[in-house]
Formats: sequence, C-alpha cells, structure tokens
Amino acid sequence: MNSPADLVTLHVWRVSRGALPRALLRMARDPRRLRATDGVRFGKLLGTGTGTGFGPGDADPTRWAALTVWADPAAAARFDTSPVGRAWARIATSTVRVDLRPLASRGEWSGRRPFGDPAGGRVTGPVLALTRARLRPTRAATFWRAVPPVAAALHAAPGLLARFGVGEAPVGWQGTVTVWREPADLVGFAYRHPEHRAAITRTASERWYAEELFARFAVRDVVGDRTVLGWVADDDPGTTKGGQA
Repeated sequence: MNSPADLVTLHVWRVSRGALPRALLRMARDPRRLRATDGVRFGKLLGTGTGTGFGPGDADPTRWAALTVWADPAAAARFDTSPVGRAWARIATSTVRVDLRPLASRGEWSGRRPFGDPAGGRVTGPVLALTRARLRPTRAATFWRAVPPVAAALHAAPGLLARFGVGEAPVGWQGTVTVWREPADLVGFAYRHPEHRAAITRTASERWYAEELFARFAVRDVVGDRTVLGWVADDDPGTTKGGQA
C-alpha cells in the first residue's frame, strides 16, 4: 500500500476483569472479522500494557484496542454498528476513539506498509507516535534489559499526554502508543533524550527486531473517555483536536 491513508482510527475499550474471558474470545474471533469489515484497508486488534515498563509483565487485561486504516470516512463512521464494534461495545465499561491523519511512516507491519507514504505537513496541536516491532527471539533478553531506562525517562518527558504499550501477543510482538501536546515535544524526546537516543543506536547495532515500524500522526479528534488512554490533565477538558497549519 503506497497511497497515503486519509483516516486511521484507534479504538480503545476498557473492560472489567470479570469480562476478561469474553475479551479473550473476542481477540480470538475478531481479527479476521475486523479485516473483513466494509471499508477497512488494514486492521489489527491489540492487547495493551500499562505503559510503565513496556515489558512482558506490563500487560493490562482490562484494556484492548483496534487500530484501523479506512478507505473513506463514511466507512469509519459505521464501525460502531459493525459486528466487531457492537461486540466490543457490549463488554466495554468505557471507550474512546482517536481519529488520526498519518504524517510519516517508516517500516512494515506484517509485511505491509499500512499507512502508505504520508505527505507530512506542518501540524499544530497533539500528535500520536506509534512504534511496533517483532522481536528476534535470540535478541529478546537484551531488548527487555534495555527497556527500563527508556520507560522511566518517558514518564517525565515534557508534553506527554498519554502512553501505553500495545501488542498482538504478550511476548515477541510489542509496540508503544504515545500522545504528545505538540510535535516539538515528541521530537525533543525521540532525538534529544539520552536514554532514547542510546536505545535507537542499539536497535541498529544489536538487530533486536525482525520487523519494525514507526509512524507519526496528527490527532484529528478524541471522542469518548480519555481516561481509557491514561490521558493526563490538560487545559481542555473536552474533545481534543489537532490541526494542520
């Protein structure tokens, strides 16, 4: 997929611990149904982590997510009435949807480039960064040892609005979602923070990943309960929107 995706959505659901068996059933049944949903160009159902360590023990069994690339906004608007959307709504105690416009994307996910070749552009307002990687089994131990300093540094990063881990499986398929108040905050952490720069250097030298992807998005809208994302307090208690200058 080389053409850029106009609309990407991140749906995140909070469920009770009592609903965990039903959530696991949904994770078994719904990946194929999500991909078959009308208007979906690419879709992944994901487990999440608390964001405190981004390691195997960081899993959050009460929060689940779907990342979806849409062919058109009208198809995205029908997701809540689709079989997948209705099934998750029945077991969720709260939910949030983040509407995204891709700005940059590098790498592959399951052998595909799901966000195409975004045109970028200058953005004001919140941005979301997504990382996703498939670990090489022989490199996993050194990778997990390198995670704690980066996770600790991220906790105190200026401009961070939300963070959590995502993955298609508890071990080996890992990723992160971070939301930042402004693009400069993301750039400042990614390229100027010593712990993160050291991790970038080691990624290349130690060949941690068999497949990796990094993507950056403008946050168009946040609809629903932002606490599901772990969103920190900011000046706007209502819907947050990101725009293009």
